[in-house]
Amino acid sequence: MSQQTSLPTRLAELTAVQALELFRQRQLSPIELTQDCLARIEQHNPAINAFAYIDATQALTAARAAETRWQAGNPCGPLDGIPSTIKDLTLTAGMPTRFGSATSNPDGPWEVDAPVSHHLHQAGAVILGKTTSPEFGWKGVTDNPLHGITRNPWDNRLTPGGSSGGAAAAAALNLGLLHQGSDAGGSIRIPCSFTGTFGIKPTFGWVPQWPASAMSQLSHLGPMTRTANDSALMLSAMAKPDPRDGYLGNHRADDWLTPPPESLKGWRIAYSPNLGYVDVAPDIAACTRQAVEKLQDLGATIEEVDPGFSSPLEIFNTLWFAGASQVLERLDATEQARLDSGFLDIARRGAAISLRDYLAASRAREQLTAQMQQFHQRYDLLVTPTLPISPFEAGHNVPPGGPYHEWMEWTPFSYPFNLTQQPAASLPCGLDDQGLPVGLHLVGPRFQDIKVLQVARLLEQHLPDYRALEL
Repeated sequence: MSQQTSLPTRLAELTAVQALELFRQRQLSPIELTQDCLARIEQHNPAINAFAYIDATQALTAARAAETRWQAGNPCGPLDGIPSTIKDLTLTAGMPTRFGSATSNPDGPWEVDAPVSHHLHQAGAVILGKTTSPEFGWKGVTDNPLHGITRNPWDNRLTPGGSSGGAAAAAALNLGLLHQGSDAGGSIRIPCSFTGTFGIKPTFGWVPQWPASAMSQLSHLGPMTRTANDSALMLSAMAKPDPRDGYLGNHRADDWLTPPPESLKGWRIAYSPNLGYVDVAPDIAACTRQAVEKLQDLGATIEEVDPGFSSPLEIFNTLWFAGASQVLERLDATEQARLDSGFLDIARRGAAISLRDYLAASRAREQLTAQMQQFHQRYDLLVTPTLPISPFEAGHNVPPGGPYHEWMEWTPFSYPFNLTQQPAASLPCGLDDQGLPVGLHLVGPRFQDIKVLQVARLLEQHLPDYRALEL
């Protein structure tokens, strides 16, 4: 899989795939790489606020153990020695998980690994710390009452998106090479689009979750990295079964690292510029269209066609708000008063949803899922923009002065595919008129995550490098 085996000019430019090859060749030490990441976190994090918690001592201890294993020629797993981060919604032994909420207990105890943390530890990942999220991951930007505002490294005045905004900001600056995100309505893909990074929401159930998300079967865990190759590598460690996950899907034995094809001849790809109902900024539309033309150059048959559904926003909001209401059940009135006011509002709206309306939304979701399964009988992938707008001022849930009232209104390409549980990724495909990143959204049939990854890995070989951010 690795093509580059010599040390890049700067450690900050390394991918995880390259770092592992250099470990094998004994040209690089896990300690050296971890020290570099920690030094750059110290340099950059004050401006972007991507980390809720950093543990240099624990990280360097893990890096020393990894170096010993590499020197003995016996790495413990596919990520041995790779500096990584975990989102502040995911339990991690020895590190606080605060959910971005002042209502959480700062004293823990922090004794248990969630399945994904367990698998990353087993694979040898060096965990640098926890990345920021809005409170309980409730919205598409990243700020919370506990840790404040997370900012976009491309322009610190702007939001990196959310809810995995800390992971995306860290990935953009390579503050750690692998980053765990979660996505119940776009929370991996939104910030990847805004920061010029890659992330994939795998098919629901392939990356185990425990405790179960309040958003239930909307929520997916996945990787966020600077390249699709690194996300494939991370999935090889994350997508493993765990008996604590009651929703876990059938374990997939396929090799996530299978190389992409040399061409896309024989592939049928549907291109929907706006899903038939979304208003997309002209510069973003132009970037995504150019990327689709590159897919055609690579041999794919492209058909401009909409998937044929109307906006499922009401369906999503019913399920999303109902999920949020579960948090209120364990908080008294004093604790509720400490919540983000926006989160408290949707949670209260969720508590008022009737069983009849909830079941109607569930049935509508089932119909949308079946419709997309039929759509993918004809098409290997669906391609859209990831977002219709560019990054906007940090500290706001919606662009100031714009037409939107709630965050879901400016993320219309992402949440439909949480409803259908399909794999979906965001790949940087260009820069807008302000020189800010634009994401290309790749949606595959359920259980065909390999197709999404292979197209992303092939396409990024043929697109210019849009990771122009100074490291």
